[in-house]
Amino acid sequence: MSTSRTIRVTVRGSFDKLSDAQKAELIAAGDRHADILAVEYSEQGHLTYDLAARPFFTFRFGETVSDEAQVPKVTARAEAKAAAWMTERGYGFKRITSQTVDLSEVPLGKRGRKLQG
Repeated sequence: MSTSRTIRVTVRGSFDKLSDAQKAELIAAGDRHADILAVEYSEQGHLTYDLAARPFFTFRFGETVSDEAQVPKVTARAEAKAAAWMTERGYGFKRITSQTVDLSEVPLGKRGRKLQG
C-alpha cells in the first residue's frame, strides 16, 4: 500500500569567500531572507540568512512523495537545488549539510492524538 508522505529537507551551509559587492548585495536583500517567523517549506526552496550577524544560510524544501524509497532522492534534490542557487549567483559556499524529516513518521502530540481519537 502506498501513501502520500510529506518530506521536509533543511539544507544548511556557510557562505564562503564572498566579495564585498556580493556581501553588500546579500545584506541589501536580507529583509526578504531574515524573517525566521515566515519560514516555509516549498519545492523551490525558502532561503533564510542574516549575513550581518553570521555567514550561514538555510534553505527549506518540501515535497510530497508516494513511497519511502523516494526520500533519499528528495534529500539529494534539495542539496543540489541549494548548491545550484548559490552557484548560479556566483556565491561561494561550503559545508552543505541536510536534515530530512518524513512528517508521516513524526509522533502526534497530545492535541493530534485527541483529534484522532
